[in-house]
Amino acid sequence: MKRFSPQFDRHSIRQYGMAGVMGLLLVMGGLALKPASRSIANTPELLAGNRPQNQAKAVSRAAQRQEQSRQIRPENFSLDRYPVTNQNEKHWRNLLWTTAVVRPQEAFAADAIEQILSLGTRPGLSDAQKRTIDMAARVGTQLYVSNPTRYASIGNQFRETIDRSTDPEWVAMSLSGLANGGLSPEQIQPLVGRVKARFPKWATTIPLQTTLREMAELISPSTLPPLGDLLNWTIAPKQAHLYVLCQRDRTVLCQALLKDRNGAFVRQSNGQLWSVPLLLRSIHDLSSNFVRGETPQGVYRMEGAVPQPDDEFFRAYGQFPLVNLFVPFEPGAKQFTPGKPGPFQGSLGDYKRLLPPTWRNHGGIQESFWAGKAGRSLFRIHGTGESPDFFSGKDKNPDTYNWNPTIGCLSALELYNEQGQLLQADMPKILKALQIVGGKKFTGYMVVVDLPGNARKPVAMKTIETALRNGKLSLGNQPVKVSTSVPQAANPQPADLKPSAKPKAAESPVESIAIAPSDNTSAPAAEMPSVVLPDQPEINPNIRPLPIAY
Repeated sequence: MKRFSPQFDRHSIRQYGMAGVMGLLLVMGGLALKPASRSIANTPELLAGNRPQNQAKAVSRAAQRQEQSRQIRPENFSLDRYPVTNQNEKHWRNLLWTTAVVRPQEAFAADAIEQILSLGTRPGLSDAQKRTIDMAARVGTQLYVSNPTRYASIGNQFRETIDRSTDPEWVAMSLSGLANGGLSPEQIQPLVGRVKARFPKWATTIPLQTTLREMAELISPSTLPPLGDLLNWTIAPKQAHLYVLCQRDRTVLCQALLKDRNGAFVRQSNGQLWSVPLLLRSIHDLSSNFVRGETPQGVYRMEGAVPQPDDEFFRAYGQFPLVNLFVPFEPGAKQFTPGKPGPFQGSLGDYKRLLPPTWRNHGGIQESFWAGKAGRSLFRIHGTGESPDFFSGKDKNPDTYNWNPTIGCLSALELYNEQGQLLQADMPKILKALQIVGGKKFTGYMVVVDLPGNARKPVAMKTIETALRNGKLSLGNQPVKVSTSVPQAANPQPADLKPSAKPKAAESPVESIAIAPSDNTSAPAAEMPSVVLPDQPEINPNIRPLPIAY
């Protein structure tokens, strides 16, 4: 098999050993090293009943970071010493992952990646060699997008790949990397023409088709359909709907909103919309149509939670269960399409019918369909046992410093102090809300969408409320303030999976995909939704890691 396997399986353990698999899993969840000093300037109180996590202790994290940094030596990046062969695949797999984490500034790292990428124009490559080039292309994209001037040699190799490689995915990734590195529409256009001339059947190849659609959007951005139409639409009745509202700049936090099984948005006891900030950024700054890229926009099936893997994988996921998500065509879904058991196996038209009519021709919202078609899988919402400063290059947006990048998953906040004790975590809040709405084995849908604009803050709640009322969207409102401060500990209480004892309001209309979309009107302000949650659900400190389930 040539490409990166999106699956974590026993074969990976046999082939690469546990250390190599840890490298893959850590990206799936997001990483870190030391406790975030920015969040503990004033020593916060610990959560009552909290037990230390050994891998979150400062000594353990410092040792891990030192192990990563020690690998950044010229001799390790020497292709004379470590040529790209089947025997050296594990070496390059581990070293390139370390490069992604540390982002070394030394020229020898970029030179090695450039040399590896140059092999992509040679015939007769083995599958192991192709996998190494694949990884180099992803890390090369990460470095180039971060600083196109410093890593101009990688950009030059991307252009060489576009001109000479016969591999459509490498060509597509090179085009995407160059464009996301800051090219103007006038600079993108001739590259698009060159790719189409070399690959006249580009429309039949998923990487090229999706990348050229992305280029068309960069050259001439389309108008976003009414946000209210999407938020008021129901994919399937009597199921939870989680909406994750992002911006194209994924260094900005996204806002997650929840709609209950009656079709009403969940609110806190103070009347404000329930929301949780999530980071949907790929460590490689790679587009969503590639494995290890950003979380795609579009529809996901949500089917309960999977147990957190054991302590050996604590760094990847933290200590809480993970929300289980499926994209179209991914095996394992019990019922992706309403009324049809099993994974989604339909056409693009079938996928579009999951959306309101005004959104069915919006290209961005189709990303999860094409990601599944391309073989992406294992998307989750999870925290991370790693410290935020494990990753280098997080200075693009200081507001998101405490959230860690992934290779496609949705990253929730999870912070520990130097003694390995939990300070703050959003996964319990997410899990409790989903269980209140849908029961312990909740099911439903998640919809991710990028909103227009160049704002550097998450979308304001006021903006979302306006969209719910009249379907319009404007990012000109006062940006929401997402606090990363640690609340004081409360007395622990058993998790309560029943809704708060609030008067039940009239249920909002619920439509299935066969019925016309809502009229984009919301309930009067005096009415309350059928589920009201506490302002800050308490964290249950007694959750224990469970064996891996996939």
